[in-house]
Amino acid sequence: MKTLQDINFNGKKAIIRVDFNVPLDEQFNVTDTTRIEAAKPTIDKILADGGSVILMSHLGRPKGKEEKYSLKHIVAKTSEILGVEVKFVNDCIGAEAEEAAANLKAGEVLLLENLRFYAEEEAGDEAFAEKLAKLGDVYVNDAFGTAHRAHASTTIIANYFPENKVFGTLLAKEIDSLDKVLKNSQSPVTAVLGGSKVSSKITVIENILDKVDHLIIGGGMTYTFIKAQGGNVGDSICELDKLDLALDILKKAKENNVEVHIPVDVIAADKFGNDANTQVVDVNQIPDGWQGLDAGPKSLENFKEVILKSKTILWNGPLGVFEMENFAKGTISLGEYIGEATEKGAFSLVGGGDSVAAVKQFGLEPRMSYVSTGGGAMLEMLEGKTLPGIAAIQG
Repeated sequence: MKTLQDINFNGKKAIIRVDFNVPLDEQFNVTDTTRIEAAKPTIDKILADGGSVILMSHLGRPKGKEEKYSLKHIVAKTSEILGVEVKFVNDCIGAEAEEAAANLKAGEVLLLENLRFYAEEEAGDEAFAEKLAKLGDVYVNDAFGTAHRAHASTTIIANYFPENKVFGTLLAKEIDSLDKVLKNSQSPVTAVLGGSKVSSKITVIENILDKVDHLIIGGGMTYTFIKAQGGNVGDSICELDKLDLALDILKKAKENNVEVHIPVDVIAADKFGNDANTQVVDVNQIPDGWQGLDAGPKSLENFKEVILKSKTILWNGPLGVFEMENFAKGTISLGEYIGEATEKGAFSLVGGGDSVAAVKQFGLEPRMSYVSTGGGAMLEMLEGKTLPGIAAIQG
């Protein structure tokens, strides 16, 4: 894996694909700076070497050039985080961009305008990628969140840097963390898969069954597995067309000697709302008119025992509707168990939008070994797919 450490950037211009697709409020203030902060170590290394940096990113899903999606809105915040005054150019290709890049001195940072103002970016257009490539001497990909897309700036551009293309610090960490789970794991390995639907996690489950010792299933997926085994799930979310698939997964898990742990009790509610009446019931005896919205106390005790004896833990998906305070206990408790296991030496990887949102919301992020920045990209790697943005650097 060729990384930043393999190149001395002294006197070189590095063109870096970052993921600065950050949330903005109505006044265009950045409301979450995580992604900008995540790119800082890569930028710092290049500047410390005596190089200069050209940053390219997308923001939102613009239809053509839209003022509200201009990256100029993030210049002040990016300058503040990097501790360097970031220059900005109103285009990402063409004469203006080329002149700004050519005039860049060692230690300086230039941010290009939104790549997606051009349809050619998402189309993976060769000519567009070549124009971007003109701007720098070395190509660095540090955008894990877009590594699963074969876009011009994430994949095609790498063809123009046969010897001078590397992974940034963030992307290298993402690959390394997933390798620690999928390839170089310490046993026992536990995967916690939550979320609402089995259908969105089928390929992940199938790909990891020969790599894990324990599989904890939680969230809305629970009820499809319980229904498939003949339980009564009341009004709980359930994919009736996936019952055979659930049984097939359980059969394959047994063949792979994987212990599957499904909730034995749940917090059931008489409606989908934080003000609902609740009761703790056996998972296979949920009354009609009631729905399971969180894991129950016995389930959490069972999960705790499994987590605390694990050496490698993958967490993808919450155990309940954690957005509502009354159904957040399962997800919070799980995070605390994983935090405790991590403190005792386990390696824990958290990924997927909802799990990441939960660990941040409940202050659990510092207790995890690694929290992934790319939801879709991480899922595709867990499914065993080769991501085009990663393959382009390795090729």
